[in-house]
Amino acid sequence: MSEMQDYQSSLSDATSRKFETFSYLPAMDHARIRKQVEYIVSRGWNPAIEHTEPENAFDHYWYMWKLPMFGESDADAILAEAEACHQAHPEHHVRLIGYDKLKQSQGVSMVIYRGPIKA
Repeated sequence: MSEMQDYQSSLSDATSRKFETFSYLPAMDHARIRKQVEYIVSRGWNPAIEHTEPENAFDHYWYMWKLPMFGESDADAILAEAEACHQAHPEHHVRLIGYDKLKQSQGVSMVIYRGPIKA
C-alpha cells in the first residue's frame, strides 16, 4: 500500500480548512462542475444550492438559496442558479447538493465557489 499523505489543517489556520473530498483536489473548472451537475441529474437526485460566510462554514447551518430544485433536469438551469447565488453573495462559499429522494439523504455535496478566506 502506498504511503498516505497527511493534509495539515486546523481551525486556527483558515486557509488550511477542507470541506469534503473534492476540496483536497485542485479546484474544479466550469466543465467539471457541469459534470457533477449532470451526475446529480442522471441519478434523479434533487439539486439544491446553499451558501454561508467562510467564517461560519463549520459551525453554522448554511443558508438555502431558494428551495431545492425538485425534479429539475436541466443542467444549465441548475448552473445558472448556482451562479446567481454566487453573484448575489460573492463573499460566501456556495455549495451544490444532490438530495437522494429514495434514501432521504444527501447523495452528494460539494463547495463549488469559495468566498475569500480571511486568515
